Amino acid sequence: MKWARLLIVAAVLFWCAVLCTSAITMEINATPLQAHIGDKVTLNGTISGLKTIAVYLFVTGPDLDNRGVTLENLNIPAGRGLFTTAPVNLNDGTWEYVWDTSVILGTLNPGSYRVYAVSTPGDRLRFTRGEYATVEIEFLASETPANQVSIDPLVPFIALIAGGCITLVLLRRSESH
Repeated sequence: MKWARLLIVAAVLFWCAVLCTSAITMEINATPLQAHIGDKVTLNGTISGLKTIAVYLFVTGPDLDNRGVTLENLNIPAGRGLFTTAPVNLNDGTWEYVWDTSVILGTLNPGSYRVYAVSTPGDRLRFTRGEYATVEIEFLASETPANQVSIDPLVPFIALIAGGCITLVLLRRSESH
């Protein structure tokens, strides 16, 4: 009976050690933590307890889907087949992603946003503590006005003349056949 108890205690301790050493831990950092819309934000961190080639990133914030959205397209909810990914260095579990907020689809409004790094592809509602890490970033209004492309006033007239010439050539060809 004494050996059976010892065996049970040893098995429990063994499984506790296995579970503790294989727990997934994640970390995420952002530089800067306060940025203007249109700036680049460097996201980086670590993942341990899981050998993976990538971590998955998504963001929540003002006027965005509460499940989270991809970083490149704020109209696409996380967990719907498209994800923002950051490659993981398999030697040390580090990763980095540069989020260029000047080239995203959707509207990034001034306010506080939370970026999530998760171990598997999914949305905000599908994770338990330890399987994800978060960082808060405050976005301020853009410092520069939206790019406006000015067009030379002659361009529409040149396009009209070119289109007319092409039409005439096509009409003459169709008449000669």
